[in-house]
Amino acid sequence: MAPIIIELRKHSEQVELIVCVTGQHREMLDQVLSLFNIQPDIDLNLMEENQQLSSFSSNGLLSLSNVIEEIKPNIVLVQGDTTTAMIATLASFYRKIPVGHVEAGLRTYDNFNPFPEEANRRIISVLASYHFAPAQRAKNFLLKEGIRPESIFLTGNTVIDALLYVLEKIRIENYIPTNLPLQMNPDHQKFILLTAHRRESFGVPLQRICKAALSIVQRNPEIQILYPVHLNPNVKETVYSILSNHERIHLIPPLDYKDLCFFMDRSYFILTDSGGIQEEAPTLGKPVLVLREITERPEAVEVGVAKVVGTQTEHIIKEVERLLMGETEYRRMAKKLNPYGDGHAAERIVNNLLNDIAG
Repeated sequence: MAPIIIELRKHSEQVELIVCVTGQHREMLDQVLSLFNIQPDIDLNLMEENQQLSSFSSNGLLSLSNVIEEIKPNIVLVQGDTTTAMIATLASFYRKIPVGHVEAGLRTYDNFNPFPEEANRRIISVLASYHFAPAQRAKNFLLKEGIRPESIFLTGNTVIDALLYVLEKIRIENYIPTNLPLQMNPDHQKFILLTAHRRESFGVPLQRICKAALSIVQRNPEIQILYPVHLNPNVKETVYSILSNHERIHLIPPLDYKDLCFFMDRSYFILTDSGGIQEEAPTLGKPVLVLREITERPEAVEVGVAKVVGTQTEHIIKEVERLLMGETEYRRMAKKLNPYGDGHAAERIVNNLLNDIAG
């Protein structure tokens, strides 16, 4: 949402902008706010340690309902498929406030993959008044579901706007992360960036992913793996129990967004279950192996820069070594070709919104 906030600031004569955060992911939120120079007008600070979706949803719905009742906005903008986005939409609907959904129309049509995001974004689509689709496929899904065509805007995804903004900052500042592992020189060593933290990966799937990572470094002595480990105990305990004792596997705390962009840009390729990284990596020309059974972002797979490899240990190893040992295969996937945006999505979203309201 940061690029949209930045863009809306340029229209202060037309728009009064109020930024509200729930604090659902506190450790990630604060560094992003700082990076993009955003000061929330309202911070509900709802995060609790190891919180349940039900308790967060109920607390958040009540808090956001009170905020909306007090402010009485003309429109509420939400982004993506988080629980925060869903409950903000529901709270707005209860007050009959129009909702604009950024990154609308992503689908797997499996409510438990990803969980709870697939259900969240489908609920938002039913209730939203404006749908800002990142790609044609997303627009097509919305049309198939009966969403009014005049309410759908094809814009690209603001995650690419944010990525390009941060990459420019890194370049200008000659930035180097302070938490760089002492054994690593990302400019001269071949390393794989690994991220895995989704709820559907908890337990056995994450164990299989970690066993694959261990086998990969054991079988390929020139390779290192950098793994920023999510603070959730369901992730941290599993990862450290399997991967903490290998000198070429670097387990580090979660990265702030600037550091993540740095390491994505320096990596040889990326193993991830993240939705956002599937969109960001193609801009950098980094092959992506998706550690999920299905993806709601198939465009990257279709153009050949990503591949869904699942969570089975042997299959992950096979696909990783296909890239490590096959120069042709690697070059085929390492294309700077991004179907998700050109860096101007926020501008399109704001212009479409203001034109529609003015009209």
